Amino acid sequence: MIRTLALSLALSVSSGVLFAQEIYETEQASFRVETVAEGLNYPWSIGFLPSGEMLVTERDGGAQGLRIVDADGNLVATPVSGLPDDVVVNRQGGLFDAIAHPDFAQNRLVYISYAKGTLEAHHTALIRARLSEDLTTLENVEEIFEVNFDHATNRHHGGKILFDRDGYLWLSLGDAGNHMDEAQNPANHIGTLVRLNDDGSVPSDNPFADGNGGAPEVWSYGHRNIQGLDQHPETGTVWSHEHGPRGGDEINIHATSGLNYGWPEITYGINYNGTIITEERARDGLEQPIWYWNPSIAASGMAFYTGDAFPHWQNDVFVGALAGMHIARLETDGDRVIGQERLVEDLEERIRDVRTGPDGFIYFTTDSDEGRVMRLVPAE
Repeated sequence: MIRTLALSLALSVSSGVLFAQEIYETEQASFRVETVAEGLNYPWSIGFLPSGEMLVTERDGGAQGLRIVDADGNLVATPVSGLPDDVVVNRQGGLFDAIAHPDFAQNRLVYISYAKGTLEAHHTALIRARLSEDLTTLENVEEIFEVNFDHATNRHHGGKILFDRDGYLWLSLGDAGNHMDEAQNPANHIGTLVRLNDDGSVPSDNPFADGNGGAPEVWSYGHRNIQGLDQHPETGTVWSHEHGPRGGDEINIHATSGLNYGWPEITYGINYNGTIITEERARDGLEQPIWYWNPSIAASGMAFYTGDAFPHWQNDVFVGALAGMHIARLETDGDRVIGQERLVEDLEERIRDVRTGPDGFIYFTTDSDEGRVMRLVPAE
């Protein structure tokens, strides 16, 4: 349980960062919360560059929604140019993730996911581009993957991107809301987790690489809407979390390919109107989550902690909560969750993305039309 010591609420400024001198004492660490950048339009994700800058996407920004926060924590006024002009902004749709290639220092490549098409027919797509030396322009933009299913619904697009330690590129996808039964069909990309090479080609060891039984890009299926994706720093297993309906947000692990995670055949949740989706919570051949929330917290954004600033949090996983308005710290033991603690509840902010920064601090974004990039720093 968090206890807050309000030492001082006076704002001060240091290197472009606004912060309040208020200390949060938790089970294993004490920290302050700093505001790094503000005035953002529904900031969806943070991606760090080797030189210290951050890529920040604004979900509702469309072709003008990729922003730079410089190494001193200042939001650059002019958005990065060169994004496609067919970004569809439609409630949950818009710009999603933006991350740098692991070899960005040599190739300057960035990867961006977004809702592509028209309001009547769109899908999630993934582009690769070179970021100019002055960080102002995307060059040589190429689409390397797109979902093979058009829809007109305005929710459940997925969109999280991960580079694993072997250099494979992962992209999460949702069930498109009104098409949840398609999550049980691995021949399309709806409700799946896909795994690619860094150029968008298909790894030869994907479960359906030859096209038999499923789309070649698909690694797993039966997902509702994956909004968190990271790799365990010790075990190397890819973890994901996804929104449940009313109840049943869940964390899954992806050590084995070709598995069916059950949505909507099994779930720990019900429809938002209280009606039953299915009576089944488990079934042979369908994977169980390693952790779930009931009631839902509307999980969004997930990162394992790998820094040095909070030594007692090493290998814990941090999950943002939209409806829950907190950050959940999940203590892990290998590929198991053994405990949970809620952080920053008194901010009363919807938390969208969570990342471990290169400085060892924990960064997160708040989900509003006046959104912020914030961070947790050690109290001392």
